[in-house]
Amino acid sequence: MATKILIIKLGYSETLDQEIGRIPSLGDVLRTTPILWAFKEKYPDSQITWLVSREAEPLLIGNELIDRLITWDEFVPFQLMREKFDVLVNLEKIPGVCALSDMIDAWMKYGFRFESVDGTYHAYEKGLNFIEYIKNKQKGKKSRHYWQQVLIEMVGVKWRGQGYILGYKPLNEEKYDIGFNFNVGKKWATKAMDIKKWRELEERLQKKGYSVSWQEGLKDLNEYMDWINSCKLFLTQDSLGLHIALALKKKIVGLFGPTDPQEVYFHNFGRAIYSKQECHLMPCYSPVCTTGLTCIENIDLEETVDAVTEILESSKVSAAG
Repeated sequence: MATKILIIKLGYSETLDQEIGRIPSLGDVLRTTPILWAFKEKYPDSQITWLVSREAEPLLIGNELIDRLITWDEFVPFQLMREKFDVLVNLEKIPGVCALSDMIDAWMKYGFRFESVDGTYHAYEKGLNFIEYIKNKQKGKKSRHYWQQVLIEMVGVKWRGQGYILGYKPLNEEKYDIGFNFNVGKKWATKAMDIKKWRELEERLQKKGYSVSWQEGLKDLNEYMDWINSCKLFLTQDSLGLHIALALKKKIVGLFGPTDPQEVYFHNFGRAIYSKQECHLMPCYSPVCTTGLTCIENIDLEETVDAVTEILESSKVSAAG
């Protein structure tokens, strides 16, 4: 009989930092998909159900390792409380979702649970490393593990660089040298570099003969994924686009300020450029800058141009060879 697994990841809270909100973090949903590889390795005969928000649903539709995709609405909790599962993993820290997780019938539970004493979240035994990881980030400690690695190892599976799984399969071809992913979600304004610097980057790269395309598909997630796929190299801040580009195996240069590039496993697809700002809080993982230093504005543009050039030119050599 197949092992029934339920994954709860709506996107309403960041899995591995302290943030809890109601603005969906679509990138956080995609970042959790490597856990599917772990469960399929541990339970080869498993049947996996994933509970997701409507906003993030397009990222998971068509995912080859998800047997049933349930979109969150006000009726779903009642359904899940009457269904039995063998394994449950809750990757949401919202107290109400944690309480629902506690009420669902499952033999084994991973991730976050409800803390009834103070009405917040804590973790099941197989998820306590999440709490330690979050506490270390709050203390400003650099990550020693990739974000995906923490999820994989929670399940008891060896980390081997398991990648993201994107259900949507763009069919368009590459037509731009570089895609400028200049926009970020409402939740993380501190990740966004000023548009003037993007224009300066465009000028420098066009002088080198590269074609540049500015972000498209802002109102349609499928159009957005098509646009990313149309770019040979993806120049991006730490946002949803970065993770979609990794899933699509695009060449990438990532720009990082308030977040830590050491959390992101690039699979040899590119490299990270980190802010030169001197700030004792970096990386702060904060949606709001409390120092006024705005670290993302101190990205070295020359270093960025050099990285883009090096990757594109090396790819030309590889293609010719």
